[in-house]
Amino acid sequence: MWVKVPIMSRSGRKLSVNPEGQQAPGTEGVPQLGPVRTGNIFEETVERLLTLIKLGLVAPGDRFPAERELAARLGISRLTLREAIRELQEAGYVESRRGRFGGTFVTYRPPVPSEAEVARLARENAATLTDALTFRMAVETGAAEALAHSRAQLASGREVLLARLEAVNSADPSDYRRLDTLFHLSIAELTGSPLLAAACVDARMRLNDLLNAIPVLRRNIDNTARQHTAIATAILAGDAERARREVAEHLDGTGALLRGFLAEPEG
Repeated sequence: MWVKVPIMSRSGRKLSVNPEGQQAPGTEGVPQLGPVRTGNIFEETVERLLTLIKLGLVAPGDRFPAERELAARLGISRLTLREAIRELQEAGYVESRRGRFGGTFVTYRPPVPSEAEVARLARENAATLTDALTFRMAVETGAAEALAHSRAQLASGREVLLARLEAVNSADPSDYRRLDTLFHLSIAELTGSPLLAAACVDARMRLNDLLNAIPVLRRNIDNTARQHTAIATAILAGDAERARREVAEHLDGTGALLRGFLAEPEG
């Protein structure tokens, strides 16, 4: 994987720099993308932008950075980028707006899955769920432990982590999954390791469709809020072992939820 997770502002919105150098709603994660390296440059470009959109790293209504900046970060031509954006626009993920405050804006919102879609997800993911959960457990517990060990990273990332914690713990159910993703991925990003951050993004994407198919209830948010707080508290205290343990307990609960979801009778 290749995506770095954006560091967020205190307000919970991602920030990017427009051509005039002013900060505007958008994403900081997109400018940090490394160059496209695979043989099919167009397909990988579409895939990278889709990951940012589907994980909510660029939220609905937010704007991608300027075309010139984004193309340079991806190491592709502006023509290739335009073709990729056109593909996403035709599929209903983004729209282009003209004018001084124009650009490419995300319009995609995760749909509420039908019973048939839920059954399809259950069939397609049943065989790979254990592997995906194991992968996520390994990389996310490792990220929490690494961040707790790093005094320098904690000093610079404390306010960011607390802001992400506040945002997810007070989230509305309709925006909970996105803010939950940002909280978890910010831990990896704050370690300062691009490889670890990319691995955590990869792990999340493998479970994203399943997680989005499960209804979010207020009681679920209240319960996970206590777990998220315990994770952040352990990290900020520099207690690496407790941080690893709290993340593991939290992810065990998510795993049990997903296994229960897949065990539901189809249709």
